Amino acid sequence: MTRSDERVRAILMDLAQARGRGASFCPSEAARRMGPDWRAHMEEVRRVADLCVAEGRLVMSQKGRPVDPATVRGPVRLSLR
Repeated sequence: MTRSDERVRAILMDLAQARGRGASFCPSEAARRMGPDWRAHMEEVRRVADLCVAEGRLVMSQKGRPVDPATVRGPVRLSLR
């Protein structure tokens, strides 16, 4: 994992912990914390979020239901496991 990936992971986990269990957030919130060109960071944020889900740190959901990061399309939400 690169230093940038570690920064993204820290941001994702900070957001999840700030929301607490039962609340979710959009991955774009993490990208926005990386700077004004946040859209350029979305691919990296999504990739690191997928890793956090695989590690059991976060849950990825769509329309309130857990989803598999490998197959999901469209907007997702993240929350603490």
